[in-house]
Parts: sequence; C-alpha cells; structure tokens
Amino acid sequence: MLATILTIGNELVSGDVENSNAAWLARRLGARGVKVVLTASVPDELDRIVGFVQREAPLVDRLIVTGGLGSTPDDITREALAAAFGVGQAVVPELEAELRARFEGADVDGYFLRWAELPEGAAPLTNPLGGAPGFRIGNVWVLPGLPSEMEAMFDAAADGIAAGAPIGSWRRRIAGTTERRLNPLLEEASARWPAVLVGSYPSFPGGVPEVEVVLKSSDPDALAEAVAFLDSGLDALT
Repeated sequence: MLATILTIGNELVSGDVENSNAAWLARRLGARGVKVVLTASVPDELDRIVGFVQREAPLVDRLIVTGGLGSTPDDITREALAAAFGVGQAVVPELEAELRARFEGADVDGYFLRWAELPEGAAPLTNPLGGAPGFRIGNVWVLPGLPSEMEAMFDAAADGIAAGAPIGSWRRRIAGTTERRLNPLLEEASARWPAVLVGSYPSFPGGVPEVEVVLKSSDPDALAEAVAFLDSGLDALT
C-alpha cells in the first residue's frame, strides 16, 4: 500500500511552524505497512490544494491531508477537496446536531456550523479531542492540523486508513567513518536483499564524521538476513 502526505498551511510553507505532522504520520503509516512515497506542504490557496489532490491522489492508495479545517478565512480545505472531486458542499445533519448540542448558547451558525459543511459524499471522521471533524472522500483522508487532534483522529481511524504487514526497521550509528568507506557493503546488501531499503545518513557531530545506517522492510526474514550481514560487515570495518 502506498501513501502520500499533504500538510496544508501558510505557516508550514513559511517555516513559522515546524511540520511535525508529516514525520509523525510517516512513522505511523510505516508501522502499519504503508509505504510513504511523497510528503508535501502547500499554502492555504485553493488552486494549489485542488491541483495537488487531483494530480497525486490517483497515484497512491491513500492521500492523507492535514490542516485547514477550522473556521477562519484561511481554512479552506473542505472547499478545496469539494472542488478537487467536482462536488458541492452540504451540511451533514448529524454533525450539525452534534455541534449545536456541544456548543449550546454559542454562535453555532456564525462559526461552528462551517465544520459540518463537508464535500458531498464525504464520510465524517470523529475528532476524539473535540474541535472540527475530519472526513474521508474517495481515497483521501482529511485530518486536523493541530498535532494532538490529528494524532488522536488518525489512531481512531487507523484500521480504516491502513492495515498491512508492518515495515520493520533497524538502525546503527558508526562513528569515525564516511559513506564512501561503507558504500561497497551497502551496495552488496541492496543487491542481495532487494526487498530491503538500505539508507545511510552522514553527520559530523563535533566535527567527527558519523554515518547512521538504516534498513527497512515489510519482509521480516529478508530484514533479519540483511541486518545480520550488515552488522557483521560493519563490525569488521570498525
């Protein structure tokens, strides 16, 4: 199963807010057997959101979207998804009733009722921590941008979003070496176990070269064999 993650928000594109949602979702999806092939951020601009969804959703099994579900002027994700799927928006009666009961005495019609206006044909997703509901339309799952609410909603809907063989991982840091020195070993592992993704990530803490080697695979036997091979090979190099 393949997935793309789209995080929406002017604050993310400008760097004013750290994009923690994409990293969290990628880890959660991987643990459920979903390979993330693309993560992207776009501003709160209708045309950019619509274009991205129409272009990328057909290429994957799941497109996970976060952000833009509030009621301020820049919260246009519901409108954008409706436009992307060529449908209108309609108030979902059960959501309206829930919002009126939850915010009795507040300005429901002027603020909160927007949360109940979903793209036609969309299925609501419960927000366990309150606030705006998410929704699913086609293969697109739309979650809030607030990390705590996004995480709770994803976990509540995870079985519907993804269920597959977990993608296992192994990591090892090797200090005092470089990727060039490790490359023959990494190339051999990649060739012998094509089902295992082999990655290497250099850094220079305190000016000393260091490489983190990472293996990932949904095939536990192949992963175990590759780990044993690399562990032994790295021991011989250090």
